Amino acid sequence: MKIVDVDVAIIGAGSAGMSAYRAALVHTKQVLVIEDAHYGTTCARVGCMPSKLLIAAAEAAHSAQHAEAFGVQVESVKVDGVAVMKRVREERDRFVGFVEETVMNWPGAHRLWGSACFIDAHTLQVGEHTQVRAKQIVIATGSSPRINAEWREAAGDRLIVNDDVFSWQTLPKSVAVLGAGVIALELAQALHRLGVRVRLYGRSQRISSLTDPVLQELALSIFQNECPVTMNASDLQLSRSGDEIVVTTGTQQERFQWVLAASGRTPNTQKLALMNAGLRLDEHGVPSFNRYTGQIEDSHIFIAGDVNRDLEILHEATDEGKIAGDNAGRFPNIREHRRRTPLAIIFSDPQVMIAGTEHAELIRQGVDFAVGAVSFSNQGRSRVMLKNKGALHLYAERGSGRLLGAEMIGPSAEHLGHLLAWSIQRGDTVSQMLDYPFYHPVIEEGLRTALQAVKRALTTVKTDTGL
Repeated sequence: MKIVDVDVAIIGAGSAGMSAYRAALVHTKQVLVIEDAHYGTTCARVGCMPSKLLIAAAEAAHSAQHAEAFGVQVESVKVDGVAVMKRVREERDRFVGFVEETVMNWPGAHRLWGSACFIDAHTLQVGEHTQVRAKQIVIATGSSPRINAEWREAAGDRLIVNDDVFSWQTLPKSVAVLGAGVIALELAQALHRLGVRVRLYGRSQRISSLTDPVLQELALSIFQNECPVTMNASDLQLSRSGDEIVVTTGTQQERFQWVLAASGRTPNTQKLALMNAGLRLDEHGVPSFNRYTGQIEDSHIFIAGDVNRDLEILHEATDEGKIAGDNAGRFPNIREHRRRTPLAIIFSDPQVMIAGTEHAELIRQGVDFAVGAVSFSNQGRSRVMLKNKGALHLYAERGSGRLLGAEMIGPSAEHLGHLLAWSIQRGDTVSQMLDYPFYHPVIEEGLRTALQAVKRALTTVKTDTGL
């Protein structure tokens, strides 16, 4: 058995692990990254990048199919499923290749291949070949799609997860999408626009990540008007019929070629034997940690990225890796790091965005805030482009006038979300934001309308709804 002694051992070479590695190297060269699955982040391999490639193809098909509204005649639109998936795979492999190249350029002594588990608080068993003794350890093992055991038993090999989608050689004829969150919504709509027969099933009445009840209702209406959606499907049952899956909910039955399980992700902690490190775990198998230091309790062990179930987004994983790696390297002289303003985006059409503190959290905290809203149904630039769907809600603190958060479903939400997140992080007041320039005609004029509305609301008497 080979014995390796290091200052910092990092379990996982994804976005968080790579970031932790770079940060720890500032303090010590005795750093080791352990990986047992593949080099190449979740984002590049099966997440944000290949999904956006599929969405881009869907947007091209949708635009061509609806060009007549602009007076542009398109005789026919044919979606070549083989060509669509070929581009998705090739571009995906290109993005993964960049990540693999980065890792393979690290010194060989800084990389170790194998599955790691704790023997004790300072010792890791890696495969059957190596024991790693580390002064500090960073857990950055990521997460995996959550799969309902009953679904797996009923559907067998006809049940897939988003990872499988991006290995398709062509587009299927039909897919049932189980879930109504980020992954489910993006993939269901994209496949629908590419000509795949799709139905999205949600367990509750909630679709997307929006927490504002008014926007939730609007989002459900928008997506139901385009794509077959069945909500409140808590009684959903799967059964096999030859090479098809029968999905039953209530009195509704429909047959599909594939069932895509897209109902969330679970942290990759099962193989780590964390109890051997003396760590207390919650019901999800995740230890308690400080999100500003990455430190688990008061130990020498740190955690970062999707595995901690905090904010499962690439830029957050990268930030958390930097925080955990820095503090593991400088241990015991750890320091708190400032966290960036939360920003989450769903690349549906229309897009969904949450910046800063979400509506539900403001209510939970009992914050005294006002709401300003704008509808995009008649907003100038949006109507010109026939993107006039959705609304933006802004939440500002009474008294200070500071912008606290925003939720949106509508055009260019990915761009407006950045502007709003930057203003929130700066501590801008609504009045200060209204002093910034707004060109004409642009979608950002809708933001100005919402700012004007929330400014008026800040001077009115608060009601039970916050308006």
